[in-house]
Order: sequence, then structure tokens, then C-alpha cells
Amino acid sequence: MDAVHAFFLSHRTQVLWTAQLLSLALLAYMLFVFGRFLLYWAGSADAFRRNRPAEPGDPAAFRWHLVIPCRDEEAVVGQTLTGLRRSSPEAHLWVVDDDSEDRTRDLVLAAADRDPMIHLVQRRRPDARIGKGAALNAAYRQISDWLPAGTDHERVVLGVVDADGELATDTLALVSSGKAFGRPDTGAVQIGVRMRNADDPRPLPDRGRVANAFARALVRMQDVEFQAGNAGMQLLRRRTGSVGLGGNGQFVRLAALDALAGGGQRPWPERALLEDYESGLELRLAGYRLTHVQETRVSQEGLVSGRRFLTQRTRWAQGNMQCLRYTGRVLRSPHYTLGGKAEVMYTFLQPVVAVLLVLLFPLSLGISLATRIFFSADATTFEARYGPLMLLAFVLAALPLVCWGFAYRRTVYPNRSRLLGLLWGLALWLYTYHIFLVATRAAVRLLLGRNGWAKTRRNAEQAAAGAPTALEA
Repeated sequence: MDAVHAFFLSHRTQVLWTAQLLSLALLAYMLFVFGRFLLYWAGSADAFRRNRPAEPGDPAAFRWHLVIPCRDEEAVVGQTLTGLRRSSPEAHLWVVDDDSEDRTRDLVLAAADRDPMIHLVQRRRPDARIGKGAALNAAYRQISDWLPAGTDHERVVLGVVDADGELATDTLALVSSGKAFGRPDTGAVQIGVRMRNADDPRPLPDRGRVANAFARALVRMQDVEFQAGNAGMQLLRRRTGSVGLGGNGQFVRLAALDALAGGGQRPWPERALLEDYESGLELRLAGYRLTHVQETRVSQEGLVSGRRFLTQRTRWAQGNMQCLRYTGRVLRSPHYTLGGKAEVMYTFLQPVVAVLLVLLFPLSLGISLATRIFFSADATTFEARYGPLMLLAFVLAALPLVCWGFAYRRTVYPNRSRLLGLLWGLALWLYTYHIFLVATRAAVRLLLGRNGWAKTRRNAEQAAAGAPTALEA
């Protein structure tokens, strides 16, 4: 220790200059990241505030086919089929059984016997269980073969609904509007998402008070995230022409899928972890318009398990990193505006930026500790000069997320107190820090070549099993 101390003292000027230069570089990077975030938030918030509802169109102008990918979904598939037949009676329902090991297939066949609008798409290993994209492609091929010869594929729309998804009764009308499929250049439409168990007082009926409090908070934050923050993001993307498609509540014109499929009959990427978002990129690169309809929503169950939540978000972050391979094509594309290219690059780089912050944090901490130990007076001067900037960046990161809490209260729960909106916003700020954990996990998985796709277990499955499975590892 004495030798180290002696070295630092003998090279005081060089050590201090190097430490301060590194500290300033780290501070500049943090301010760049926060500035980038604030700019994106400002655009999202403005788009959210200025959104004007679309007028319903005529669903009868189109033929509707809803695809429900299923893998071991006996806990929810029956309820989902009943709900979709009630909300969308004009739509054919195509359940893709991805070689389930439970009673999913039997339940679907029983429903199909009672209702000719319900169809089973059966998949078997080794072709099954390789990802959602492959399951959707199987449905695309079967629907295309089932349609009568001469069918106008411009008037056929495929919707994707999760196995626990429920569409609002006005969904098909709003997706048919003049702002959506009423425009012939529209290739795909994404609708909003909400968590239907956000108000469940006991999401874990067999667990104690603390576990239920955590589960309620987790579900609430997912609902705030989707109905406020993500909604603003999609409305901003609608302005920039870079709307992203999600795995639940996306609708695609069959003619657009035909254009992507070519001769391979695979419009959805089959090995991608974000096959939904990647299919949207492909559609936009092919020249199709994508839009977002916020006025209607698909509901799904928010995850109540922290472990399953992190597993899901790690997969999303890793899929986001995989999308970096589109960078060159997007930047060269004539179909993306300058704003659209900037928005796509922001999305692509989000987990990368988070990982860099995670890597730089120990370096910053080490520099601070070393200068505090060996040059306390200089460290005090440096911190007094630049510390307020770091504090300002920290506060500025919180304020936009607090604003989303107020926006969520105003649009979803207008009868609740403003104080509750503030609490939701503060909780969202803390919740958002999970991105650093999942982005780091995703980067590690990517480096190790672990690119496999795993289904996230439903809440009902978790309650029945009482413990996580290997799928969640």
C-alpha cells in the first residue's frame, strides 16, 4: 500500500490529469445518454398529447383471420377463443399448436367441432418449438392454401393475438379506419396493449402480503409502461414512419406478407427473438406504410413473477441487439425518413447504451475512490465543480418518467388522485432501471451464442406448478 501511495504522490500531476480526463469523459457520455433520452421523451410526450382518435371504418370491407400461436396453453386457450369469438365474430380463428405437451390440441379440436370459424394448425417436432416466427409462418401457409382461388389478398388481413390475448370489441372497426387499412399503402397496423390484471388485489392468491404487494406493483408498472410510455413511443414512431410491430395485437395485410414471403413462404423471421419487430422492419424496407392505432387495445396478463419478467425482458433485449444487423439497410433505405432512421437507431442502440453504462460504472467508481483516497482535496474540488451536473442528469432522468405516471392517471384512471399519479411515476422511474440488468444478461447470452427461444409461462401455469421451470432459466 505504501508503494502504491508513493507512486501516486510522485506522479501527482499525471495521475490527476488522467483521472479527471476519464471522469469528464464518463460524465460527458452520461449527459449524452440522458440528453438523447430526454429528446426522445419530448417527442413521445408531444405525440401522445396531440394524438387525435381515428374514426371507425367498415370491417366488412376486409376478411379477417386471427392467428393464436400456442405452446402448452391449456390454462388460457379456451377462454381466449371464447373472448375472440365474442369480440370479433366475423374473424376466423387459427390456433397454431406448436407441438404442445398438454391438452391444448384437444381443447382446440373440441372448439373447432362446435364452431366452423375455429381452425387448428398442427405442428410437430423437429419443425415445431423453434420460435414464434416459424409458428406464424405455418399459419400463413395454411391460410393461404385454405382461401378460395381468386381471393383478393389486398382485402385479407391476418391479426396476431397471444394465447392469453383479448381484443376490444371495436378493434376491427378501428383497424379498418381511413388512417389504417382504409389506406391502400398500409401494410400493417399495431394496436395498443393493456394489462387486464392491473387491478387484481391478489395476483398471487396462495402467497403472502409482501409477495402480493410486489406482484401488484410489477403488473401496474407493466400497464403504465404500455399504456403511457410505449403508447407515446409508438405515436412518435407514427410521425417518423417507423412504427414497430409487437407480438400481440399486430395486423398485417396478406398481400404484404406475400411480398415478404416470396417463394419461400416465410414472411416472419424464423430464428429471431423479436420476429414481430423484425417483420415490421422488413415491411417498411419493402415500402409498406405501418401505423399505430392507440384508440383500441389488446389486453393480456401482466407477469406477476419477477423471475419470469426478467427472462422475458432479457429475450426482448437480446432480440433488440440482433436487430443491429439491419442498420445498414435502414440507413440506406429510401422508405425511411431522416427522423425514422434516427428513431430506429435509438431503438437499436438502447440496450447497447445500457450495457456501456453498466461497464463504465465500476470504472467511474474506481476513479472516484482512488482520487478520494490519495488526493482528497483535489477530489473535493472536482466534485464540487461537476457533481451538480451528475445530480442534474439523475433528476432529469426521473422527471419524464414521473410525467408518464401523470399521463397514465389522466387517460386511464381520471378519477384517481394526482398523488397516486405521482407515486406511479416515481415507481416507473425505479422500474425502468431493470433495463440495465436485462441488457447485460442479453449481452452475455449473445456472446455465449445462447440464442434459443423460450416461452414465458402464463400466470395460471405458474400457480398450478408452484415453481419455475427450466424454460425460465
